[in-house]
Amino acid sequence: MKKIFVLDTNVLLNDPRAIYSFEDNDVVIPLAVLEEIDNLKTKSSDLGYNARESSRILEEIRESGNLHDGVELDSGGTVKIIINGKLELPRGLSSSKMDNRIISTAIHLKNEIKKENADRKVIMISDDINMRLICDAYGLEAEEHSSSRLKEEEIYSGFKEIMCGADLINKFYEEEKISLSELNQLDDSLYPNEFVQLTADDRNKNTALARFDGENLVPLRYNKSQPAKIRARNREQQMAMELLLDDEIKLVTMSGKAGTGKTLLALAAGLAKVVDEQSFSKLLVARPIQPMGKELGFLPGDVEEKMGPWMKPIFDNLDFIVHRNKDAMYAYQKLLDKDLIQVEALTYIRGRSVPDQFIVIDEAQNLSLHEVKTIVTRAGEGSKLIFTGDPFQIDNPYLNFHKNGLNYLAHKFHDQKIAGHIMLKEGERSELAEIASNLL
Repeated sequence: MKKIFVLDTNVLLNDPRAIYSFEDNDVVIPLAVLEEIDNLKTKSSDLGYNARESSRILEEIRESGNLHDGVELDSGGTVKIIINGKLELPRGLSSSKMDNRIISTAIHLKNEIKKENADRKVIMISDDINMRLICDAYGLEAEEHSSSRLKEEEIYSGFKEIMCGADLINKFYEEEKISLSELNQLDDSLYPNEFVQLTADDRNKNTALARFDGENLVPLRYNKSQPAKIRARNREQQMAMELLLDDEIKLVTMSGKAGTGKTLLALAAGLAKVVDEQSFSKLLVARPIQPMGKELGFLPGDVEEKMGPWMKPIFDNLDFIVHRNKDAMYAYQKLLDKDLIQVEALTYIRGRSVPDQFIVIDEAQNLSLHEVKTIVTRAGEGSKLIFTGDPFQIDNPYLNFHKNGLNYLAHKFHDQKIAGHIMLKEGERSELAEIASNLL
């Protein structure tokens, strides 16, 4: 039996092509959704872009028929715009709120189907948790848009631990490589640049850290490196160094809770690559202003002054690096003056081409799927992109652990040789910060 899916505005703003993801079922777009999209179409942010793209897609569909009556899609489903003249709102909901008007359309459809004695489900699709909760309170089925939602088993950590014989570990240290065929207990295939801890199955439990290069397991090359005099303090940080310092890897994603060293490691590697090795022309650091694309006009001053509060965590990490080095060459104000470091908002990145730069995108867990695509497609020849973030602390109301740009990017690129991912686990900021991160 075909289902009827009523779309909330945020579904189209997150993915304008969501209309095509419901197979042969019927998709309904309330008039209130079009009104909200129309109010956002002039914005210069990604919300504005997605609003305009949603309108363009609906216009293309309209060329094949009347959206009031419903237009059939290639999948066998239909798309229809409903004008609900008689708001059927339950007691307690105000008609002045757009969300309630959208819910009213779904309730109207459900009542019409009940009158016809038809056995069809009406399901509200929304990425807004509160919208789904309200629907549930009034007996209306509601779901999150799941086409881009990652399942628990799809969250890529970039690391596996494999038990093996002690003789195999000895062979690995002697020959500096072993093939996958020698690992009898390997249930799943490894992905390029995935890390492995080989652990002996005897009482000694000797270990070896390795990286899969696409053909064999090989030792880590940069685990003892100290870019800008910052050294790795734990196993996962050693793996992160491997990804950050390897110029063959063009895209690095690093996730982990607060205090695990994601931003510090990325900045230290970037400074070493730009200042010491001169492998890149510039270190570009950017953070999303939540929500990404929000105008900076609410703060006084020019763009740099407006950016100050948002970029303070970046400068705190740079301060730490300068303090550790006690070297004038790392004084970031001098590097800023020489244009070797550039700090900016992600708001203005669309339309740019960024070649030959070491690019660090911090707080990437607050980016949508479309936003990370926008950023990655800006990378020019010779550039390297680093995305860092804590997927357990998301400020964007329409994103969560299973649906955010950082985890999605790591999942989509996990089988690419030019990409690598690692999930950092141990907090290194301070004992207090680590305890707070675990307890609070």
